Amino acid sequence: MTLLKPCLQDEALLADIESVRDDRAHLHIWWLAQSGFLIYYGGKFVLFDPYLSDSLTVKYAQTDKPHTRVSELVIDPARLPSIDVVTSSHNHTDHLDADTLLALPHTTLLVPEANRTFVANRLKMPADSPNLVGIVDGQTIELAGFRFHGIPAAHNKIERDEQGRPAFMGFVAELGPYKLYHSGDTLWYDGLVELLKPFAVDVAFLPINGNKPERRVAGNLDPDEAARLGAAIGARLVIPHHYDLFAFNTADPSDFVQACAQHRTPCKVLQLGERVSL
Repeated sequence: MTLLKPCLQDEALLADIESVRDDRAHLHIWWLAQSGFLIYYGGKFVLFDPYLSDSLTVKYAQTDKPHTRVSELVIDPARLPSIDVVTSSHNHTDHLDADTLLALPHTTLLVPEANRTFVANRLKMPADSPNLVGIVDGQTIELAGFRFHGIPAAHNKIERDEQGRPAFMGFVAELGPYKLYHSGDTLWYDGLVELLKPFAVDVAFLPINGNKPERRVAGNLDPDEAARLGAAIGARLVIPHHYDLFAFNTADPSDFVQACAQHRTPCKVLQLGERVSL
């Protein structure tokens, strides 16, 4: 099988990142595969939910649920510039990948507080490390001069620990005048629109791979739901994610584009490694 080749990859991607280093007034976004987005604003980098390895392909190679890649790796995470804040929305490996996170330069990792011990164990770091920051729903935390707000996610339901803290989350990040919503993995649940509308989100990163029990993995919004949710919260731009990585768990972004046209949702489908600037 011929793998999808990123629009920008390795040296070309790094060159594109460097080309905007002096532009601190605009917001720059690169899609790095699955749910991973690199954000640059004001001289600082935020990296949402990166998965930049083959750890899951290796792990499931000899099982009845192979994670066969359909796209090439965009970049070795060790080659990325120094990242100021990295997020992990939940403990699934395509959102909390030790091979990726341990390769990154020194950074601060933002995770659901409910997952702190699990994350610390996976990354072999102290649970009270100052580089590991936990957040709960309704909480706002300032990191690297940016504000992050915790939003519950339903994957497939809103799961909470004994102290009522959600294990699956999304984040609204305020970067200067821009407000970004990274959903993590989620279905649409009652109250989600009401939580998000007050933020007046500029860019919403929403999954489109759907919820199909036969895949034997937790599900997400499908293309139509993502388009409708983006319209319902009044997002200025919706960028889809969670597709074109594993053959068994993907979606066709053209279905999302068609749904966005129907619901009048402003959208942008990025190619792997591609940048969009606001």
